[in-house]
Amino acid sequence: MEPKVWAALQDPANRHLLDYVTEDPFGAHVFPGNVPGYGVEDFLDDLSDQLTRTNPIHLWSYIPTCAYKCRFCQYPVVLVKGGRNEEKLSQWVDWNIREAELWLRRVPELATAPVGEFNVFGGTPSLLPEKDIRRLLGFYRENFGFTADTTIRFEGDPSTFTPAKLEVLRELGCTKLSSGVQSFDDHVLRECGREHSSRMCVDFVRNAQAAGFDWISIDLMYGLLDQTVDSVRRDLDVVLENEVTAVVCTKLHLKSYAETRTGVAGEQPAPWQLPQYRDKLVRDGHFWPELRDQYLMREVLTDGLRAAGYTEHPTMYFARDGLGPEKWKSIMVDQDKQEAEVAIGLGGSSSCRVSEAITDVNWKNYAAAVEEGRVPLGSATGFDADAREARAVKMALSTLQPVREDLHRATYGRSLHDSPWREKFESLAERGLLVVDAGGVALTEDGEVLVEAIINTEL
Repeated sequence: MEPKVWAALQDPANRHLLDYVTEDPFGAHVFPGNVPGYGVEDFLDDLSDQLTRTNPIHLWSYIPTCAYKCRFCQYPVVLVKGGRNEEKLSQWVDWNIREAELWLRRVPELATAPVGEFNVFGGTPSLLPEKDIRRLLGFYRENFGFTADTTIRFEGDPSTFTPAKLEVLRELGCTKLSSGVQSFDDHVLRECGREHSSRMCVDFVRNAQAAGFDWISIDLMYGLLDQTVDSVRRDLDVVLENEVTAVVCTKLHLKSYAETRTGVAGEQPAPWQLPQYRDKLVRDGHFWPELRDQYLMREVLTDGLRAAGYTEHPTMYFARDGLGPEKWKSIMVDQDKQEAEVAIGLGGSSSCRVSEAITDVNWKNYAAAVEEGRVPLGSATGFDADAREARAVKMALSTLQPVREDLHRATYGRSLHDSPWREKFESLAERGLLVVDAGGVALTEDGEVLVEAIINTEL
């Protein structure tokens, strides 16, 4: 059996797209700038300027602590094991709050910029003791532009979202939860290095529903070691049976984000990124799903979720019909928004319309900067005028919504039907990946599946 997109990938005119997905780079997550030598102070100035006149922004707090590291994880995390766990966890809340104070001092407009959604991401922030959760959320509520429309989301491992912790989060105004379930197949979970079971994942969903959370989102991965199409089909069945609010579907990525700067990578590679480690697993009798099967897995998820009443917006983010897109993503990528994102914490990714920056991923350097009173940004790049326009088109396409001609012309002063866009879009249309009309451009079904490859190779 072949996935529906397979014919497009076999078209010689799309060889570059096949190469892209075969080489396995991440996409549509971080959009690096094209102006080298851009200073972090330049980025902070750009952000300050944009926030003087802004719609609601996305604000997030990154708590990098984990009890263990998954074998696929590339993100900067700090393991909290053994004795003095509570003290170590509290230290990371201390640093996060101190860093936030530095941002507020350097970019005072942050104090009044309306916050559309505030996310506490990780890492595993659900490891935090109750007193530190209260301290962290209390600080952000009191010092940033939270409004009656601000939503608060909290992320964590299924096993750490205990009923007692869920009760605390509800009391503190959290309405959204996210959890990296990854799979409901216990064998697949064990091979990933996950220390929770599929039963714990189901219990998390049901406990969160019983606690009254409005939005319960889980992450599912496909392309994992020893994973089959049937295993992914069972994952879908569990999602639908338990009426999960939202699902984020992610392909396993083995290529380092640091090579493409399209994602934030930690200092050390994930075990599965090491070829010798992967080869040994195969010699020991394991297998990696082939590209054809990876796209079949994706198709099972996308077709099944859509048929069950979920809407995809942006790419591979599904929510039950009528609930709208993922709010934090739409703030940044929807064509009529594309507001600022401010990320506080180790390895955070922040951006505004003219530049972007990544916080230091070395925890010792990060801590030293915070202790010295410096916003701990590790790097920044800017966008020239053409790159700003291209970035806006890329982000808009990633929503899978039509890119509107009127909005683009009003913002950038030129048409999507003029050069350089005319030639790019005509080529994509000729290959059945995009449709062009007077109102703008829209991806076809194959184009939606390959949108990350299109964004990163053709635009």
